[in-house]
Amino acid sequence: MPSRTSANAVARLLALGAAATLRAPAVRAQTIDDGFLFPKHQLRAGAEYGRDQWSQYWEGGLQRANDNIGTVTTRSLVGTAGYGATDRLSVFATLPYVWTRASEGVLHGLSGRQDLTLAAKYRVAGAMLAGRARLGAFATAGVGVPTSNYTVDFMPMSIGSGSRRAFGRAVLHLQDRAGWYVEGAAGHTWRSNVRLDRPAYYTDGHLYSTDEVEMPDVADYTAAAGYQRGRVCVPLALVTQRTLGGGDIRRQDMPFVSNRMNFTQLRAHAMYDLRVPSSVILDLGVMHTLSGRNVGRSTALTGGFAYAFGRPGF
Repeated sequence: MPSRTSANAVARLLALGAAATLRAPAVRAQTIDDGFLFPKHQLRAGAEYGRDQWSQYWEGGLQRANDNIGTVTTRSLVGTAGYGATDRLSVFATLPYVWTRASEGVLHGLSGRQDLTLAAKYRVAGAMLAGRARLGAFATAGVGVPTSNYTVDFMPMSIGSGSRRAFGRAVLHLQDRAGWYVEGAAGHTWRSNVRLDRPAYYTDGHLYSTDEVEMPDVADYTAAAGYQRGRVCVPLALVTQRTLGGGDIRRQDMPFVSNRMNFTQLRAHAMYDLRVPSSVILDLGVMHTLSGRNVGRSTALTGGFAYAFGRPGF
C-alpha cells in the first residue's frame, strides 16, 4: 500500500496545482495512451522512477500468497522523450531499466534494459460542441523491441516478455472550457513469438517439443476522467487488459511467459509545472490492481520529471 508520506505528497501537489491554475501556461498529460498532444516544435525529455510491489497474486482465478517468494518488488527507471512534430502529430520514445527482487526463497532477482518503445499519435478530428466543450479523436501506432538479451523463462523475476510488439490505439477525448475532461480508449497489441533456452515446455495442458513459444495478442481498454488547466493536470483512469489466449499458471508452478495475464487497475497521476525552475514538470502517480488473473495484486508508486525545450509562450 502507498506510504502516508507518498500520499501526503500527492495531496500537497494537488493543492498547489489548484491554487496556480488561472495564470499559468498549460501542462498536459501527453503520454502515449491519452488524448493530449505536445505543442508544435516542443521537445520534452525526462525520467521516471517506479516501485511496484505485491505479496499476493492470482494463480488462474485463485488469489493466494506464496512463502517461497514472499513479496516481489519491481523497480524501474524509465527514460522518456516526446516531440510535437506538428499541431496534430506527436512522437514518443521510452526505454526502461528494470530490477526485480523476491523477499523470500531462492529465486534471484534480475535487472537490465527492457524494451524500447517508439510511437506516434495523430489527431484525426476535432470539433467544438455547443461552444462549451471540445471533442477530439486520436489514433496512435507504435512498436516495441527488446534492447538486451534478458531471460524470459524465469517468471516472475524476468524483466519482460522478450517479445517484439506492434500496437494501435484509438482515443476519444472530451474537455470543457473549465478544464474537466473525460476520455475513452481501446488498444490492440500484436506480439511476436519468443524462444526459450530449452527444447520443450509444458503449458495450458499440452507438451510442446520446441523452444518457440507463441505469444497471444493483448487488448486493453481505458476509461478516464480528470482536470487539466494551467500548470496542473490530474488524470484518473480505470484500465483493463485482456490477453487474447494463453493458459493459466499451473497449481504450485511458476508463471509462464505466454500465460493469460488479465487485470483491472486504478491509476491516478498529478502533474505540476514548476514556476522555478521554469519548463520543469513534476509527475507523481499511484496504481493499484483491483482484480486479475495470473498477475500480482500490486500497488505501484511513481515519481518523475520532464524538461520542456523550445517551449512557446514563456
